Amino acid sequence: MEHVGEIEKRLWSVADHLRANSNFASNEYFLPVMGLIFLRHAYSRFLRVQEEIKADGSLPSRDGVPRPLTKEDFSQRGSIFLKPEAQFDHLVSIPDGGDRAGAIIAAMESIEADYLSLDGALPKSEYQELGDDDLGQLLRTFNDPALQKADGDVFGRIYEYFLTQFADQKAHDGGEFFTPVSIVQTLVNVIEPDHGKIIDPACGSGGMFVQSAHFIEKMKANPSDRVTFYGMEKNPTTIRLAKMNLAVHGLEGDISKAISYYDDPHKNKGPFDFVMANPPFNVDEIDAEKIKNDPRLEFGLPGVNKGGKVSNGNYVWMSFFHSYLSDTGRAGIVMSSQASSAGGGEAKVREAMIKTGDVDVMIAIRGNFFYTRTVPCELWFFDKAKPEHMKDKVLMIDARNVYRKATRKIFDFTPEQQQNLSSMVWLYRGQTDRYLALVQDYLETAFTQMQDCDFDGFEKALKAVTGAHENEELHKLSATVTADIAALSASATEARGEHWDSAPRDNEGLKASSGAFEPVADQAKALVKEIDHLIKLATRLHEADVAEGTKPAEGKKRLNELDVARQEVTEHLKGARYFHMQAEWLQTRFPNAELCHVEGLVKLVNQDELQANDWSLTPGRYVGVAPEEEDEDFNFEEALRDIHIEIEGLNAEAAKLAAKITNNINELIV
Repeated sequence: MEHVGEIEKRLWSVADHLRANSNFASNEYFLPVMGLIFLRHAYSRFLRVQEEIKADGSLPSRDGVPRPLTKEDFSQRGSIFLKPEAQFDHLVSIPDGGDRAGAIIAAMESIEADYLSLDGALPKSEYQELGDDDLGQLLRTFNDPALQKADGDVFGRIYEYFLTQFADQKAHDGGEFFTPVSIVQTLVNVIEPDHGKIIDPACGSGGMFVQSAHFIEKMKANPSDRVTFYGMEKNPTTIRLAKMNLAVHGLEGDISKAISYYDDPHKNKGPFDFVMANPPFNVDEIDAEKIKNDPRLEFGLPGVNKGGKVSNGNYVWMSFFHSYLSDTGRAGIVMSSQASSAGGGEAKVREAMIKTGDVDVMIAIRGNFFYTRTVPCELWFFDKAKPEHMKDKVLMIDARNVYRKATRKIFDFTPEQQQNLSSMVWLYRGQTDRYLALVQDYLETAFTQMQDCDFDGFEKALKAVTGAHENEELHKLSATVTADIAALSASATEARGEHWDSAPRDNEGLKASSGAFEPVADQAKALVKEIDHLIKLATRLHEADVAEGTKPAEGKKRLNELDVARQEVTEHLKGARYFHMQAEWLQTRFPNAELCHVEGLVKLVNQDELQANDWSLTPGRYVGVAPEEEDEDFNFEEALRDIHIEIEGLNAEAAKLAAKITNNINELIV
C-alpha cells in the first residue's frame, strides 16, 4: 500500500484545491470534510468486520442460512453498524443531478439513530451549503483506491492530518481546537496514561485521548479495556469534532459541554488517574466572585483585578488540574511560558504547589510548535505518587534547542528526539534499564542499516553508466566510490563481528560498540557525498549526450536505474549514521547512564534552589546555557533549497492574498 504520509498529502491537496476553487471559506468547509472522512472510515471498518464475522462462522443459522447481521455483532468488535443507506459505496454511486446532500444527511441520521454517543455530533445541514458537483468530487476523493483496504489507523492518521491542516488555516475557533501531535505525545511519554480514568478539562478535538490510546496500543493492549475518557469543552462544534475523532479511532468518551472555570460536570466521576490538558493561556475574564468558593481552588485565588476578574487564569487551571488527581495520579499540562515565573498572587500559588512535592517535571519548548501561537510554551507535570525522597525535587529540562523544522513556519520533535527527552525522565525515575534499552535499540538499528545496504545493486548500475562513457573524471570518481564501498563494508563487518555481536549490553559494552561504529559512520558520511557528486557528474554527461543527440533514451534509463540504486544505498547509509548519532547524543550527555546536570539541557533541582530563585519553575533559569556546537552536517545546498521552498511558500501566500483583495474590490464595485 502507498505510504500513508503520501496519501494524506494527496487527499488534502485535492480537497483544498476544491475549496480554493469554490465560494467557501475554510470555516464553512472543514466540518463537512471531516464528516466524510468519518463516514469513509466507518465504511472501511464495517466491511472488514463483516468479512471477519462471515469467515469465523459465529453467526447462528437456520436451514443453512445465517441470520442477518445486527448492530450488536459489530459493536462487539469495535465497529459501527451501517445500514445500506449509510454505506459509502451507496453515496459514491449517486449520479450527477442526484440529491447527494440529502443522501449524506440521511446516512448521518441513520448512524446517530443507532449510536446515542454520536447523537447531534455528525455534520448534516452543512452539506446543503455545498454544491452537488463539489460533494461528488469530495466523495470520489475519499473513495481513493489506496483507501479500499485501509485500516482504522490509516484513517485515524488521515483524520489527524486534516485536523492539523485546518488548524493551520484557522478554519475553526482560531485553530485553538488542536494541540500539535508532537506536544501531546511528549505529555503522554512522561505521564504514561495506561490505566484508569483520564480527564481533559479543555479537550478540544480530543487529541489527548487519541494519543493516550496509541500509547496503550503500543503495549499490545486494548484502550477500551484499560481506560475511560472524560472531557469538557465549551464550543459545541469542537465537541462534534472530538466525538468524531474518537469514533474514527474506535474509541468512546464522555465529553460534556462546559465552561470549565465555572462548571465541573464530572465531579462525581473523580478522582482521576491522569489529567491532560492544553487550556487557553493568560485568560483574564474569569469572574472571581463565581469561583472564589470552588473546592478545586486548593491553593486559593491567584489574584483579582479591580474589575473583579481573576488577573490571570493560568493558575486557576493549574489548581483545578491538581485537584482532579487521585493520590497516585499524574498530570501533563501545556502552559504559557510566562506562568512558571509569574509574580504576585500567582507566585504564592506556585510556591504552595511546589511545597506539596507533587510538581515533578518541567519542560521548556521553543516557539512555533503551535499552528496558532508563535510564542514558546512549557509542559508542566504533576505526580502525586513521587517517592518520598524525591518530593523536594523537580526535574528541569530545557528543550528549546531540541526541534525539527517540519514546515516553513512550524517546528516539531522527531520520534527520536521525543525518546531522548523521555530517557531523561527514565533516568530521573531510576529506570536505567529503559535508558540502556533505547541506546541499544539505536545501535542495533545503525548496524542493521549498514547491513541492509545493497552495494551490489548500486555497483551494477554504476558499471552500466560508466561503461557507456569514456569520460576520465567519471571513471576516476567511479573507481574511488567502488574502493570506498569495499573499505566501508570491511569496517562495518569488523565493527559488528568484533564488537557489537559479542559486546555486553551494559553501559560500558554499549559505549564500546558505539565507539567501534564511529569510524564506520564517518566513512558512510563521506561515501554519501562522493555518490552524490558522482550522480551529478553522470547527469551532466547525460545532458551533454542529449544535446548532441547521442542515445538519450538509453542513457536516461541507465541514469534512472543508478539514481534509484543510489537513493536506496544512501538512505541506509544516512540511517546508519543518524541512529548512531542518537546513541552518541545520549552517551556523551549521560556517560554513566545516570542523570546528571547537562549545561543548557537538564538539571535536577531541590526546593532550596527553587526558593532561592523566587520559586520559579522556568527550566532555563537552572540548567544554564548550552555550549555552542558546530553543525557538522550543515549542507549548503539543502539550506539553499529550504530558502527556495520558503520563497515559494511566500509567493503562493502573496498570490492568494492578491486574489482575495481583487475579489473584495470587485464585490465592492458591483
